[in-house]
Amino acid sequence: MIVVGLGNLFDRSPTSPNGPHGRTGRARVWQRLTACWLLLLAPGLALGGERTLPTFAEVRANYVPSEAWLLDRHGEILVEKRVDLTVRRLPWVGLKEISPVLPALVISAEDRNFYRHTGVDWSALLGSAWSYLNHAEGKHPRGASTLTMQLAGFIDPALQPKGPSRTFAQKWDQARLARKLEKSWSKPEILEAYLNLAPFRGEIVGVQAAAKVLFGKAPGALNRSESLLLAALLKGPLAKPPLVAKRACAILTAWGEEPQASCQELLGLAATVLGHNYMSAPSLALHLAQRLLAQPGARVATTLDIGLQRFATQALQDHLADLAGREVEDGAVIVLDNASGEVLAYIGSNLETSEAGNVDGVQALRQAGSTLKPFLYALAIEGRQLTAASVLDDSPVQLATPSGLYVPQDYDRDFKGPVTVRTALASSLNVPAVRTLGLVGGEHFVEGLRGFGLESVTKDGRFYGFGLALGGTEVRLAELANAYRTLANGGVWSPLRYTAETPTGPSRRMLAEPAAFIVADILSDRGARAVTFGFDNPLATRTWTAVKTGTSKDMRDNWCVGFSRRYTVGVWVGNFSGEPMRDVSGVSGAAPVWRDIMEYLDNNAQSLKPGVPKGVIEQPVHFIPEIEPTRREWFIKGTEAAEIRLAAYEEDNKGLFAKILYPAAGTIIAIDPDIPESHQKVRLVARSGAAVAWLIDGTAIGTGGSVWWRPVSGLHQLLLTDLQGKELDKVSFVVRGG
Repeated sequence: MIVVGLGNLFDRSPTSPNGPHGRTGRARVWQRLTACWLLLLAPGLALGGERTLPTFAEVRANYVPSEAWLLDRHGEILVEKRVDLTVRRLPWVGLKEISPVLPALVISAEDRNFYRHTGVDWSALLGSAWSYLNHAEGKHPRGASTLTMQLAGFIDPALQPKGPSRTFAQKWDQARLARKLEKSWSKPEILEAYLNLAPFRGEIVGVQAAAKVLFGKAPGALNRSESLLLAALLKGPLAKPPLVAKRACAILTAWGEEPQASCQELLGLAATVLGHNYMSAPSLALHLAQRLLAQPGARVATTLDIGLQRFATQALQDHLADLAGREVEDGAVIVLDNASGEVLAYIGSNLETSEAGNVDGVQALRQAGSTLKPFLYALAIEGRQLTAASVLDDSPVQLATPSGLYVPQDYDRDFKGPVTVRTALASSLNVPAVRTLGLVGGEHFVEGLRGFGLESVTKDGRFYGFGLALGGTEVRLAELANAYRTLANGGVWSPLRYTAETPTGPSRRMLAEPAAFIVADILSDRGARAVTFGFDNPLATRTWTAVKTGTSKDMRDNWCVGFSRRYTVGVWVGNFSGEPMRDVSGVSGAAPVWRDIMEYLDNNAQSLKPGVPKGVIEQPVHFIPEIEPTRREWFIKGTEAAEIRLAAYEEDNKGLFAKILYPAAGTIIAIDPDIPESHQKVRLVARSGAAVAWLIDGTAIGTGGSVWWRPVSGLHQLLLTDLQGKELDKVSFVVRGG
């Protein structure tokens, strides 16, 4: 009977089934009173027995916050992420870092004799017994646990209650451990540990979390009203705001103040802050934190630079805001250090506008568009199948595939005729890229892409077909940017490094240095780029850079990836939902963000043009006919040529002989039954150096480089002649429908 009575003597619950007003009635009052007196007579026995007692330093060292932190290369906090979802506990805070009013209020509310007792407050214990025997129905009796006893319950798992309250044996051990704590710990250490380990509200443990979650401030900035609420919460962490405010007023009254006005203020404050979360945690690299932070209390030092991370984040947000109304909401950025492979900035999503903010755009698979072309041409140049001065035909072509004809078109839906590799790559012409894939071979290209680190290219060359030349596969921004970094490093690939502790991974040569140099030089050529993009575009930077854009089919993905001597920057813009953008290309979508970041990086250090490696020579090259002006060009030694003569074309004093560009021989044109016949026309296009005339099935239909013709069902022969009737070129094609 005595054991049961002692158990309930310490119980702080408002009512107890064994209390004097409970079902057992007052018949047990004397039993409890007798038990209380036995306890009061036991101080000499309280230190009996042995129990493991940790030191203050051990308790502090074993304290584990619920959060984890992602740090930049300088130790600045990028992300504070909650990892342990069972509790909300922030880093340990020293007593000197806590507003002095809070410890004073806590002592007043919880343990007035804190600085006088030695772990157990015997006078409070007697008062608790008297209060228990005489309290009115529903009124909370006075408690007797000291701060030291409560702390003992926090640090010893064996003292945690296994039901609504501790057993007598647990409470007895709690008192004994409290006496031991007082013997080996100082009062400031006990108070500091208590404030860090005490539960304040729901899952919130410790004054650091309570101050930041409830009030959005550090513990040292708490005012008196906020401290009063926290002190009141210790009596009942789950209490409703009116009760918390009432208890805070009682603490104020105990201080001898007239709390009427203050009580109204406390009631309003309690109603405002309790149940809300005002904690604003740093979140500059959430997607990288999601990958790297797994252990509570971890502090992971990354290779990121917080200044660059902020700038890149803002640059992405600002530009996506500029694109408002064009059906685009998502974007991602990665910045790499070319020499070390360290990731300097990592933005997985634009959290301001994205409806799928959890998706990491740096790692998500998206269609590559034209961003794979540099690697295709690099393999062709390295294999000596092409040089930067080689000529490719940019004219309509129809390629037979298992699923039908493949008809590539250029970005501007126009054809340029014969162009050099320099122009074809810099201006991102599609037909020359498809022709180059025929030279390199699909399987060799696939193997090359995997060697450049594009592990998402998992199928064989036959699976991808001709579309692989135009980016008909999905890639990750991180892998793609690192592949461009390989070009910047002269053809040597190495893995990326995200953390300061990650060792430098093994490198491998993926491309001969001369080929990498020539491709980089082409990607930096503003003049060669102007054929498609003009001279005034976001790809033009103040210092030397090499860059390539890409746009997937149906305007679903925009890319801009490029490098300077020191850095590689990759940008993706699009929609994680897969919805197409409206009137947004690689130049207007991702390129402005890329340029802003690149110029930020090179603001203090000018990016110089790479040095010429061994095995590369420069010499003038002349084209016959003059499809491009004579210029100085870079060649791998042994492939140089002073003159490029087009075997497929002849020259006269009027220029090139004419050729029908569209339709190509064997083209099948279908008439759309849903469009009025009067609105259905086909544009016939030719390249010619003189005036030409068009005839279909012997009937003249017009003159000039292009004419419009209304299609008629059947097999047709298209003839191109000069104005004297001399045949220059002819093709046959079919029109179906009608």
